[in-house]
Amino acid sequence: MIKRSDIQKIINEYTDLRIGVLGSHSALEIMDGAKDENFDTIVFCQKGRETPYQRFSRIANEIKVLKKFSDMSSIKNQKMLRDTNTLIVPHRSLTAYLGYKTIENSFKVPIFGNRALFQAEERNNKKNQYYLLRKAGLKHPKIFKNPKDINRPSIVKVQEKNRKLERAFFTVSSFSDYKKKSEEKIRQGVISKTGLRDAVIEEFAIGTYLNFNYFYTPISKNVDFIGIERRLQTNLHDFNALPAKQQLELDIDPQNIEVGHTPASIRESLLEKVISMGDKFVAAVKREYPPGIIGPFSLQSVITKDLEMIVYDVSLRVPGNPIVATTSPYTKYQYGETFGVGRRIAMEIKIAQEDDVLDKIIT
Repeated sequence: MIKRSDIQKIINEYTDLRIGVLGSHSALEIMDGAKDENFDTIVFCQKGRETPYQRFSRIANEIKVLKKFSDMSSIKNQKMLRDTNTLIVPHRSLTAYLGYKTIENSFKVPIFGNRALFQAEERNNKKNQYYLLRKAGLKHPKIFKNPKDINRPSIVKVQEKNRKLERAFFTVSSFSDYKKKSEEKIRQGVISKTGLRDAVIEEFAIGTYLNFNYFYTPISKNVDFIGIERRLQTNLHDFNALPAKQQLELDIDPQNIEVGHTPASIRESLLEKVISMGDKFVAAVKREYPPGIIGPFSLQSVITKDLEMIVYDVSLRVPGNPIVATTSPYTKYQYGETFGVGRRIAMEIKIAQEDDVLDKIIT
């Protein structure tokens, strides 16, 4: 495990600062926010996936094209990042392509956030997101440890066999339904037996799905409520818009692959609950994963007909939701202008730089 004190020593020797990202997931959002606060940026792209960063040229000062994303962590690139005073902002693709072991044990470059916390997103981790939600006193869906116990609509959360970032979620209603669908997906090559063995089976919570996005660091000590969005998924989203008769005639197996986002808001009388959820979660993580949350996090939730909040997923880094940058009224209520997670990160880094406390927001 890389010592935080070693990374603090590195950043305290920086003479200036630029923001670095891996070119996927939410890199555009992060770099746009960095440019709004007058930081230079560098993006690492995998060959064949560099076009968006070249096309939106305002936000990338340097584009480094690699054979594969994992090359970002090479000794040569790590030295270059340190020599150029670069602070890395993590997102889901960084953890997926570099891996938790590399990030925690050998990536000796300052990271904005708590690098030991990222692995808590994985449901097979001992102190995972369910553990943290329970410690925070927040409700999550019922978990079926044994498929034979399935007695209500449930969702099987399993990673795809060939694509690291995609999860081949599917719904079931009983053990026999689970057996039939899982065997079919294994036969089709969508999932593997190993993946199924590591899968989590959750009760399918019925209600309105909203993703609540927050921000916290030891400097601000405020749990900012950044905004709300919903995910657009294929082939589930618009398939659900078809009349039931047509759905039955098509006999299509829906999947939950996220392809976009749409903005949302919440009625004002429910904001008390939403704000309280963020406060409780920050307090719990601070106890369980010192120094706690540094930066953005998201509580992806369901609001039931009884107005109960159930958290079905947690993001412990930048959530991929650029739509919030232009649609959230909540940042305007607090700061007088509308912005997203990328800008909020850059604002905090700028404050830390000006107050000479960068070592408080990095690990």
